[in-house]
Amino acid sequence: MIRLQDVTVSLGERCVLGPISTTFRRGKTTAILGPNGAGKTSLLRAVLGLIEHQGEITVDDVPLATIPPRQRAQALGYLPQLSTPSWNLITEALVMLGRAPHRNAHAAPSQADHDAVALALAATDTTGFAKRPIHSLSGGERARVLLARVLATQPGWLLIDEPLNHLDPLHQHNLLRLLRTQATSGTGVIVVLHDLNAAAQIADDILVLREGSVVAQGTTASCLTPDTLNAAYDIGFKVDLANGSIGFLPD
Repeated sequence: MIRLQDVTVSLGERCVLGPISTTFRRGKTTAILGPNGAGKTSLLRAVLGLIEHQGEITVDDVPLATIPPRQRAQALGYLPQLSTPSWNLITEALVMLGRAPHRNAHAAPSQADHDAVALALAATDTTGFAKRPIHSLSGGERARVLLARVLATQPGWLLIDEPLNHLDPLHQHNLLRLLRTQATSGTGVIVVLHDLNAAAQIADDILVLREGSVVAQGTTASCLTPDTLNAAYDIGFKVDLANGSIGFLPD
């Protein structure tokens, strides 16, 4: 599990998250929900050790601060919300970067590395782009390649920030199914979403944030309620989880 105990994140003099205590379960999908500025991305970045925080974070019962960078990179795969490759690499070379935590600096890729890249490309439906420069791809195609880079690491945890941006409906559906498959295989999946219907479709657990504080946390059925969503978003909702439908109430 990943556990947060009294975790607080401040940017300058402004507290943007916490104090928050919560647990993420390995083998489950947790959707983090909330309006803009709720602290969702800050939470992910704190768990990854990318921003300073107060309080305690443990990954599989090991304090985050004691995990060496290479082991942390092997354990925690991260797909940020806004990610643009700086170099116009060939797609398969970009995805191979996901294997960097498993290799020595100057070592050639092993067969295991090539196999992991092939699996990641296949899982994201990007095998056909393997020989194309990344800058020649559309925004949606590029987003899928960047996810493949994360999957190639084969981490124990996936932390993904708003992955549905730029994807057409088919690939949104496929991505959500892929995340469920990853969780079923034992990976812990933590995903920030704005699409409430997508959260209802794939999440085992929900964490709802607003202004850096927890509005609700627990199972999907207990959190995706009209009262909870109204408290988070200041708008009325109609919720029918039996049919997988969440929508706005008319004004």
